[in-house]
Amino acid sequence: MTARPAILFVCLGNICRSPLAEAAFRLEAERANLDVTVDSAGTGDWHVGEPPDPRAIAVARAHGLDIAGYRGRQVSSADFERFDHVVALDHANLARLRALRPEGARASLSLLLDHVPGRAGEPVADPYYGGPEGFATTWDDVTSGARVLVRRIADGA
Repeated sequence: MTARPAILFVCLGNICRSPLAEAAFRLEAERANLDVTVDSAGTGDWHVGEPPDPRAIAVARAHGLDIAGYRGRQVSSADFERFDHVVALDHANLARLRALRPEGARASLSLLLDHVPGRAGEPVADPYYGGPEGFATTWDDVTSGARVLVRRIADGA
C-alpha cells in the first residue's frame, strides 16, 4: 500500500452511485483525519466528462456536499496500479473490473457493502431510473460503506 491510501469507487456510468460514494468517503475520511486519495469512475463511457445526475447533486447538497464539479470518467487499466482499493457498487461492475484488472495489479477489488457487517454481497441499488427517494437510499448505503471502509483503512486493514 502507498503511504497515502488511494480508493476508487466504480459504478456503471459514474453519475449516480460512484460520485456519491466518493463524496461520502471524502466526508468520512475528513471526519477521521485520514489523508487519502479518492476518486470515482464508471465501467461504461456514456457519461465521460459529464457532471453527476442532478438528483445525485441534490442529495449530496442536502448533506452539505457539493459534487457539481465532479466529472464522469471511465475506469482504465492504470487505475489498478494507482489505487490500493477499487470498490464496485454492484456485482456486474465488480465482474467487469475483474475482467479489466491487469495480471499482477496491486489494487484489491471488493463490493462497497462487503465492508458493512451483515451486508456482504449486497449491491448498492442503482437509483437512475427511479425518483429522488432512490438517491436518498443510495446516499444512506454509500455512507454506511464509506464509514466502515474509512475505519478499516485507518486501522491499517
